[in-house]
Amino acid sequence: MARTSFSQMTCSVARTAEVVGDWWTPLILRDLAIGISRFDALQDNLGVSRKVLTDRLAALAEHGVVAREPYQEKPTRYDYFLTEKGVDLAMVLLAMAAWGDRWVFGEGSEPVLLRHDACGEVARPVMTCSCCGEPLRAGEFTPFAGPGLADGPGTRRTREALERLGALRAGAA
Repeated sequence: MARTSFSQMTCSVARTAEVVGDWWTPLILRDLAIGISRFDALQDNLGVSRKVLTDRLAALAEHGVVAREPYQEKPTRYDYFLTEKGVDLAMVLLAMAAWGDRWVFGEGSEPVLLRHDACGEVARPVMTCSCCGEPLRAGEFTPFAGPGLADGPGTRRTREALERLGALRAGAA
């Protein structure tokens, strides 16, 4: 069965899913983010087929998320690494890990902990407001239509829903 493409949807979630939504892709990104950079090491760590890994790395390179650099000739072999775009995308993985730590594993059973280099403390990823620095939590902000929103596949009712939500939140204030 062919996968539906989200590439034409004017939705940031859909377009991000277009890049990372294939099976194995988030795990490939995770491994690259922690320094597993060679094809054979990625394949061994994940247990994914060579064909799937090749396809996923090619798609990530096409999206500008991953780049490769030869480390050996005859045969040519490559190190893969996250581009600036890929490093930014790794923030999505941190959010997924935080959710998994809380809802799948539970406190005290986290598979991987994060030490914040600046302060040396074990930390958990938290989204914060870029203006005031306060944590952002669902239900504590009001989304509204941005300049790039267009009605179409995947967003036919988005503008209407955002307006309704805004009116509800304004009425509750």
